Amino acid sequence: MPDHAVALAAFGEELRALGWVTDLLVAGSLATGDYVPGVSDLDLVAVTDGPVGDDRQAQLAALHRRLDATTAAGLDLGCVYVDVGQRDGIGVQHPTWTHGLLVLRILSLVSRAELAHHGYAVFGRAPQALFPAVTGDDVREAARAELTGYWAWASRRPWIFLSPLMIDLGLTSMARGRHALRTGELLTKSLAVEQAAAPAWLVGQLRARRRGEAVASPRLRAAWIAWRDTRRTCRAATAR
Repeated sequence: MPDHAVALAAFGEELRALGWVTDLLVAGSLATGDYVPGVSDLDLVAVTDGPVGDDRQAQLAALHRRLDATTAAGLDLGCVYVDVGQRDGIGVQHPTWTHGLLVLRILSLVSRAELAHHGYAVFGRAPQALFPAVTGDDVREAARAELTGYWAWASRRPWIFLSPLMIDLGLTSMARGRHALRTGELLTKSLAVEQAAAPAWLVGQLRARRRGEAVASPRLRAAWIAWRDTRRTCRAATAR
């Protein structure tokens, strides 16, 4: 099996053994069929039979640290832990393991849309049996919330686009946001590369990096293009 499939199976077994995780669901690029080994994260959602208090959080942190050092090393496995009694709360913050830390985050509207349209269960119930249906208007609202929230904040800080990661993330996120606002549908990251508002040479470099190739872009020039696109897209979303 591929490394991510081995890690996902091992992670599922560990969570089931805890006795209070009832469902493990796949979202993100693995759910949409856009997963690229060595590039994509593993975006997961676990449902629990009650609140995830301090003791449970300590168990989860230890479990994740062990997996990140062994079976899931290098896979960027992340998971949101949702109390079944709070699964419908859009603004509720849930314990979330991401990039080596356990933090509190909401289950975003975009993640909810991915679960509703493409998600599947590693064990337990299907996402569609746990979370409300998502309409095209819900997808539009999810995109607008991200563009007028985090990305509007980022657009006021052009220096952060000097990070190569932000260049790619900004250009693809803006393409996904525009597509969602226009159609009410989700766009995968790979397809978003093809719709990026960037010159052909930069789109080609985005495409190569999406395939996992070590291709660098001119830092200042690419940062300017990504920031300008983010500012323009966020302003348009705010004006709607």
